[in-house]
Amino acid sequence: MSSLEVQRHNQTVLKSLEQGDQVEFVRGLYSHWAVYVGDNEVVHLSGDDGARGSDMGHSFTISGVEFGKATVRRDNFWDVVGDSEVHKNNSKDEKLQHFKPSEIVRRALSKIGEVGYNLIFKNCEHFASWCRYNKEQSDQADGLLTGLAVGGTLVAAFGIAAWLKSGQKKDREKRSEY
Repeated sequence: MSSLEVQRHNQTVLKSLEQGDQVEFVRGLYSHWAVYVGDNEVVHLSGDDGARGSDMGHSFTISGVEFGKATVRRDNFWDVVGDSEVHKNNSKDEKLQHFKPSEIVRRALSKIGEVGYNLIFKNCEHFASWCRYNKEQSDQADGLLTGLAVGGTLVAAFGIAAWLKSGQKKDREKRSEY
């Protein structure tokens, strides 16, 4: 989509939002998540370097110790959207029971100023999900973990295969010495 088409799309999405809706800002390799609280405003867990929801810049943790941080903040929708394409995304409603809109908004506003971030356990999607469903869930983080597990398994399998092959080659070389 051209930037004008994205802007029109985002305007249409904004008009359709109701209090308590989860808002997904597609950033390319990842999405940033927020809760719509009304009056063109969202509450989100955002990197401290600006409203645009750059939480991925603060993902470095070792054993839960955070390096960099993010803060729950209330920002204007347009300040967060930047050049991202936006979607109303309450898809977890299919599996999870959600609060009434006023309760979702109350929960989101109650966390403003809270600091903390972890890519796998405490990201912006976890926050938005907690506000709406009382369950910190991130499909993105789960997908990342699955990808890492599959990738690690493949690396291990190829490593074992290479090790076995090199062992067979050494056995053949030893037999040929006699």
